[in-house]
Amino acid sequence: EYALYKREQLICYIQIITKIWIAFLYFVIFLNVSSCQIRYSIPEEMKKGSLIGNVAQDLGLDLKRLRSGRARILTGESPQYADLKTDKGILVVNERMDREQLCGDVTPCSFSFEIILENPIELHRVIIEVLDINDHPPTFKNRDVRLEISESAIVGSRFSLESADDPDVGPNSLQNYMLTKNEHFLLKQHSNADGSKFAEMILQKSLDREINPNLSLKLIAVDGGNPQRSGTVNIEITVLDANDNAPVFNQSVYRATVIENAPIGTYITTVNASDADAGSNGFVTYYFTNLKGGLGDLFNIDSGSGKISVTGKIDFEKDRKYEIRVGAKDQGGLDDTSKVIIEVIDINDNAPVINVMSFSSPVSEDAPPGTTIAVINVKDSDSQKNGKITCSIDSNLPFKIQSSLTNYYNLLSDVVFDRETTSEYNITITATDLGSPPLSSATTLRLVISDVNDNAPIFTKKSYSAHVVENNEPGVSIFTVSARDADWNQNARVSYLLEDTQVSGSPASTHVSINSETGVLYAARSFDYEQIKALQLVVKAQDGGSPPLSSNVSVRILIQDQNDNAPQVLYPVQTGGSLVAEMVPRSVDVGYLVTKVVAVDMDSGQNAWLSYKIQKATDRALFEVGLQNGEIRTNRQVTDKDAVKQRLTVIVEDNGQPSRSATVIVNVAVADSFPEVLSEFTDFTHDKEYNGNLTFYLVLALAVVSFLFITCLVVIISVKIYRWRQSRILYHSSLPVIPYYPPRYSDTLGTGTLQHVYNYEVCRTTDSRKSDCKVGNAGSQNVLIMDPSSTGTMQRIQSEKSILDEPDSPLERRTEPQRRIQGGALRRQSRLESRLVVYSEFESN
Repeated sequence: EYALYKREQLICYIQIITKIWIAFLYFVIFLNVSSCQIRYSIPEEMKKGSLIGNVAQDLGLDLKRLRSGRARILTGESPQYADLKTDKGILVVNERMDREQLCGDVTPCSFSFEIILENPIELHRVIIEVLDINDHPPTFKNRDVRLEISESAIVGSRFSLESADDPDVGPNSLQNYMLTKNEHFLLKQHSNADGSKFAEMILQKSLDREINPNLSLKLIAVDGGNPQRSGTVNIEITVLDANDNAPVFNQSVYRATVIENAPIGTYITTVNASDADAGSNGFVTYYFTNLKGGLGDLFNIDSGSGKISVTGKIDFEKDRKYEIRVGAKDQGGLDDTSKVIIEVIDINDNAPVINVMSFSSPVSEDAPPGTTIAVINVKDSDSQKNGKITCSIDSNLPFKIQSSLTNYYNLLSDVVFDRETTSEYNITITATDLGSPPLSSATTLRLVISDVNDNAPIFTKKSYSAHVVENNEPGVSIFTVSARDADWNQNARVSYLLEDTQVSGSPASTHVSINSETGVLYAARSFDYEQIKALQLVVKAQDGGSPPLSSNVSVRILIQDQNDNAPQVLYPVQTGGSLVAEMVPRSVDVGYLVTKVVAVDMDSGQNAWLSYKIQKATDRALFEVGLQNGEIRTNRQVTDKDAVKQRLTVIVEDNGQPSRSATVIVNVAVADSFPEVLSEFTDFTHDKEYNGNLTFYLVLALAVVSFLFITCLVVIISVKIYRWRQSRILYHSSLPVIPYYPPRYSDTLGTGTLQHVYNYEVCRTTDSRKSDCKVGNAGSQNVLIMDPSSTGTMQRIQSEKSILDEPDSPLERRTEPQRRIQGGALRRQSRLESRLVVYSEFESN
């Protein structure tokens, strides 16, 4: 036995060394479970805590691996006779082992269990053989055996004796029978096919009832243990009167079969023995001899007919075959024995039993295919095909099941998991045997898939657009952006922030702010549509994973205009020191364009739609203003009764709610001649009422300016006349006249709505560069700027005109200087008649 133990250890070491080389390839291709088998032999009845063997040394494992792998013993449903000490790597006795209780007559007697380690999973089978010790003496069922033997028994007659029962096996089992010395009987031993022994007494000398009616003998059963044990039974023999024929069975061995779980009373077989004697000496009765254990509770024999039937529950998994000794005895005490062998036929009455040895849950969703999820053990107590098992799972599940060791299966993942698609699986493992009909059992494992951060937040929209009214309160909520993350827990916690972008040259954070938890955008300042019409932002959504994932979305915020700007009048320009008037001849037709009021509004949309209306007018029937274009036209034919001076107050309104407006005063002169306009507008300017000292000082300042202007004008005219006189010399000389044309200047200070272009033309002689006199020609032919203090100048001009109009002064009679003066006067007259300039004081309101 010791040599067998060492041989098995050597085989295990070779297996371990071999598997070390192929473990890596085996793990990558199939699974990460390794296995080995070791065997120990120990005697029975060892004390609890006794050493069985050094598992760590025999399996080639170190103590750290045992502790880190959480090594433990898997025993299934059987008692745990051994205990694993992971700190020392040894197996010790955990419970007293009685070989006779554990295995009965089976030899060798052994039991097995598995040692499992995790991370990675390893399975090692341990077989422990329990060696028998001589702890039981042979025992007889009865203390006394009483025999009745006829004196007519012939020499050589056989008398069966009760067999002793010794639970021990091997050398410690029953070895010999001994009979006390006597002159009538000899003892002869026999062995059954199973190795059990029984004894017979053989009559070697005829009995004489008259001499010895009773005999007392002792049968001793001796085992082969050391020390030797024995058992004794008393044999009391009563010598009967002559009955010289013993019953004889017609078969030495009877064979029969019975189905397990056969109902009580099921017929098995019939034994038969015959006796040549007649009468009561030939009447045979049947009985069981040498019944072991609980056979008497399973079978029954009819003493008269010899029929054997079932009286208890037949279990194939407990005993597959029964051997029964049957005796036949006549009335004279003679008997014979025979053997009945009953074989039990297995039926599929045990469903597979599933035990989950190890189960890993939850499993990360990034676990690779082939990851071991669970290790299960499946057993079936039936035999042959009834005990063959197939394990299966639902084919729609992303798992597969593979066999590892005998009756062990590994549940492996078959695909890459996606927690966002399926967060958990209910895996039903079904074990089915091959019986007819097949029996099956199932167990369900709930596998939870743990999350990894593999999904970035996704906004509900590809881009966002919102509106906010200008002049808003700082901190007002604009709108909300929203993003969803398909992950779970912290990996799905979304926070929002603004990307560092520029809006009108400043960071976006100076315009708006965002709530990092809710995604609500707030205005950080009050917006002005006239400065910023739209904000283009980028919002970032970031989850709380490690590392975090993020996504961006474009946000456009449009500023909505409010009617917060009144219209501004660009033309006619309202000045504080002069009066602008438009001249309209009396001969104009209906619809004549007098002037155009030009205004703009800084707002947009309908807030900038302007309409023009006449608020007050000297004569409302004479003029009308275009509602949309602001053009002032004559509404009827001008008559002589119409006043020369016309004053219109035009109001410009926008289309906002509420609307804003501005007013402008337009002065119109209705006249065909300049003097008429002059006199009327002189009166017009002086009929205003001035209030307070401020008006007086304004009038005084205007008068001083007018006086200075007239003085300069007189000086310029005098210089001009003097140069005309000096220029006569140039007409008789050969010096050429060089014309000089200064450029045209345009007023570009307006907004572009109404252009004012002024052209200046100057004609000079060669020495004209010394003179700064220029005559201006205004671009607008209808604008009048009048000065009431220039009456003397106008009288001088009128006198010049009267001189020029004299009929007795033809051009041909005039001298050269007169002709030059006349030409300059004509030119001045034409200019003044079409463009009359008068400076006048007026009140700005």
